[in-house]
Amino acid sequence: MTDLDDIDRKLIRALARDARQSASALGKRFGLSQPATWRRIRRLQDAGIIRDRHLRLNAEALGFGVTVFLGIKLATKGRVSLEDFERAVVAIPEVQTVEHVLGMYDYRLRVVARDLPDFERVLRRRIMTLPGAGEVEANVLLSEERLPGPL
Repeated sequence: MTDLDDIDRKLIRALARDARQSASALGKRFGLSQPATWRRIRRLQDAGIIRDRHLRLNAEALGFGVTVFLGIKLATKGRVSLEDFERAVVAIPEVQTVEHVLGMYDYRLRVVARDLPDFERVLRRRIMTLPGAGEVEANVLLSEERLPGPL
């Protein structure tokens, strides 16, 4: 693990809140020059602490008003490879995240749909037809808060 000082932690917290901030603005805020700030950000990226800065879309504003978390237990673990399941599930556009987990289910998916009938269509025609898909549990997202984390 890379040693982080107070400035590094402040940069990480600031970028976690808004990754669009420029190195110049961050430098002014924390008493650094733009090049020094950029070098610190680059070092954090090179160390793998900052993986990427990506765009978060508002699914509801784009017409996807329902988010559902699915727990999927594979029915035929020996006959279908995990790679086959993963390759098929990532090809479904409504699936936003695929997490291979340990516990009651083998996979956890985040799925968006326009409404509940649209979700039912995705579930019946796409999810349930995946190679090896067995037991499925659905949890509809009611609200979501983004918490800043331990830093």
